[in-house]
Amino acid sequence: MQIEPFSGLAARVRQAAREIYPEVVQLRREIHRHPELSYQEFRTTAFISRYLQGIGIEPEPPFLETGVVALLRGKGSPASGERMTVALRADIDALPVHEENASGFCSETAGCMHACGHDMHTAMLLGAATVLSGMRDELNGEVLLIFQPAEEKAPGGAKPLIDAGLLDRFHPSAIFAQHCFPSVPTGSIALCKGSFMAAADELYITVHGQGGHASAPHRTRDPILASAHIVTALQHLVSRLAPPHEPAVLSICSFNGGNATNVIPGKVSMSGTMRTMNEELRSQLHDRLIRTVTQVADAFDVKAEVEIRTGYPVLYNDPRMTDFAWEAGKEYLGDGRVNLSEPLMTAEDFAYYLRECPGTFWQIGTGVENSGPGNNLHSPTFDPDESTLETGVGLMSYLALRFLA
Repeated sequence: MQIEPFSGLAARVRQAAREIYPEVVQLRREIHRHPELSYQEFRTTAFISRYLQGIGIEPEPPFLETGVVALLRGKGSPASGERMTVALRADIDALPVHEENASGFCSETAGCMHACGHDMHTAMLLGAATVLSGMRDELNGEVLLIFQPAEEKAPGGAKPLIDAGLLDRFHPSAIFAQHCFPSVPTGSIALCKGSFMAAADELYITVHGQGGHASAPHRTRDPILASAHIVTALQHLVSRLAPPHEPAVLSICSFNGGNATNVIPGKVSMSGTMRTMNEELRSQLHDRLIRTVTQVADAFDVKAEVEIRTGYPVLYNDPRMTDFAWEAGKEYLGDGRVNLSEPLMTAEDFAYYLRECPGTFWQIGTGVENSGPGNNLHSPTFDPDESTLETGVGLMSYLALRFLA
């Protein structure tokens, strides 16, 4: 572990992050006031572009309708003579959640909120761009700044950016990103080597029967009864198909049918999610789910339609890059503030970048003691600790400088 040669650099970055922190808070609050849903982030895109131009970084021609990509060129000369590029990514979209907080910078858009911390991620990357711009002499290479749209809604913004040629054009040697987590203490990060986040697939099931009077169910083909048995049967798939050591989740999260107490409806619609860490198991569960739904429906003399929308793949953190981030994190934050994370069943389209380029994705803590029970991701009362902004700005800046060194 080479702490001493970089201790002076870490101290300079900490000071720069501390100085810019009040400005980054204001950036975050402005973004928070004006959230935009996936694929609709036009105002946010313009805001990011103006800020980058104001610090002397010209955005690249757009790859997609929303989102910003910019290249920060360092002035330092690497010893090898070969210039490398490191990519840093933030997501910019919000969620269809109506905010219930009482701060002075709550969402001004009804039914839309930054309930997953993307406003924090964006502000931290803007802050890092400012810090790195002011340290170009120490920057021995290039930093690719990716402000990505549409992380929250499949097919996401990562894959379209890659398909549009982002990585082919800039050829980054590594890519890094972070995500706010209230379960991790503020000032700390948590990393996981290898498979970190799950593949996520959306499930849509429609059961067609024959409606009728509730007093004469024998004259109907009841889709509610059949659907209830389908839900129960699906809960056995994970326990009886997935090995005990293999993480997997299958949840039916909506169940809609009927609107009267004395009418058996003709149709029931259900939706849910499937999460897996193993592509082979993922395929097996897809096949078994379709067979289970179809066969249970046949047993109740109803018809069932199943649609599985394949979502983001497993997020796999490159072991070597995770080790690098672990050591650099300890150099910047201190030994006690870099921790091991267990794999999570949440999903992230950052997984697509990691399929093409080595890198790692970590949790950055926003948790404080005695936080309210509603301070969770995707909650209308999510309220991250803003002091995390200073930590994230500094860590992203230091990682880029350290990697290019």
